[in-house]
Amino acid sequence: MLINQSVRRWIISALIALMAMAGFSPPLHAQAPRHVVSLKIALLPIIDALPFYVAEANGYFSGHGIKVMAVPVASGLERDQLMQAGEIDVMLNEMTTTANFNRNKVQVKILSSARTAYPGFPLFRLLASPRSGLTSPLDLAGIPIGISKNTIIEYVTDRLLAANGLSKDQIVKKSVPAIPERYQLLMQGRIKAVTLPDPLAKSALESGAVQIVDDSAHPQYSVSVLSFSVKAIKNKSEAIRFFLKAWDRAAKKTNSNPEAFRSVLLRKIRVPKNIREKYTIPPFSRSGVPDAGQWADVMKWMVSKGLLNTSLSYKNSVTTSFLP
Repeated sequence: MLINQSVRRWIISALIALMAMAGFSPPLHAQAPRHVVSLKIALLPIIDALPFYVAEANGYFSGHGIKVMAVPVASGLERDQLMQAGEIDVMLNEMTTTANFNRNKVQVKILSSARTAYPGFPLFRLLASPRSGLTSPLDLAGIPIGISKNTIIEYVTDRLLAANGLSKDQIVKKSVPAIPERYQLLMQGRIKAVTLPDPLAKSALESGAVQIVDDSAHPQYSVSVLSFSVKAIKNKSEAIRFFLKAWDRAAKKTNSNPEAFRSVLLRKIRVPKNIREKYTIPPFSRSGVPDAGQWADVMKWMVSKGLLNTSLSYKNSVTTSFLP
């Protein structure tokens, strides 16, 4: 019996050796399963998030062997709280919020742009109410403009008005943090001008609002970004590279045939009823980050507002090393 067992073991060892020499490998189900890395991303229901949902619907994330979970959030504050608590790995945000996170130590880094303004496809529009009689930027001198204070909305408003001839003391702003409330106040004529993001701004135009100026003529001021926690960058670098490849592939696919993804848009993004079928899907950024000049201008504005004591380093908050 002992001899038979020894012979049996020798035969099995010889067969395994022969299979290895022949380039043979065991079936996949017999191999140790590959560890699947998970990433969590906080997403507002905004148009900038569309490439994520296109990538998800087409299996681009799973095709790279990663699991990506969307964490829907109702506000930028909720998103930021999740990142602060370490509940997410990545957020769709703006340079101003990235800087706020990094004011004392580097907590997040921008690894990619998500969307920027293009001719005919603004991120933000400065609008006047239907019966205000306002038609040009100079008409807004001394007129309170509804914005969300200390955010990208206020930054873009300041920069667009300055670019169109208004001095700092001519620009007056009124804090209306909730975007739906800002929209309602505008349409009711209770505030004469506001800054709104598309597609809500486009809906306001369809309902009679008047466009004063938008950011498509000054795209350097408006850009949304993907910011990753430094912990995720350290521990999930390979998964992050795959994530960005999948996002870029989805952006390319969407840019090539936007109408093919209208159903995804309407399922996942808040699009007002009056423009659901005619809102034109904008192009999305690919394989880029905000440049040092854009970052420096945001720093200058934040320091002037007292939001930062001093400008933060570009290289500490933005990197191109993960771009596809």
